[in-house]
Amino acid sequence: QVQLVESGGGLVQAGGSLRLSCAASGRAFSGYAMGWFRQVPGKEREFVAHIRRSGGSTYYADSVKGRFTISRDNAKNTVYLQMSSLKPEDTAVYYCAAVSGVVVIERPNEYDYWGQGTQVTVSS
Repeated sequence: QVQLVESGGGLVQAGGSLRLSCAASGRAFSGYAMGWFRQVPGKEREFVAHIRRSGGSTYYADSVKGRFTISRDNAKNTVYLQMSSLKPEDTAVYYCAAVSGVVVIERPNEYDYWGQGTQVTVSS
């Protein structure tokens, strides 16, 4: 089992920045690739970013490419999402997720464990 706890969400003005954190506990964090997703009411959960186990490879949704950066610190069992140049359409609940196998990274149901989410609200 892996427990994931997100933090760092909040209210920010358009153009601003936030850094989300996701702290993991339980089984060896370095054995899991990690993803960030987001969801707004009435819509499906949307892929945001993914990072491989070692942190050597990262992947992004086109909507956030160049503005968001995913990173991880395996010594601290934590994955981060640095969000810059935020837009009102980035408003959502953001979730981190962990997966141990080789998956289609954009598909939420491929991931094994999920956090409870953290709200990000971007005002115009």
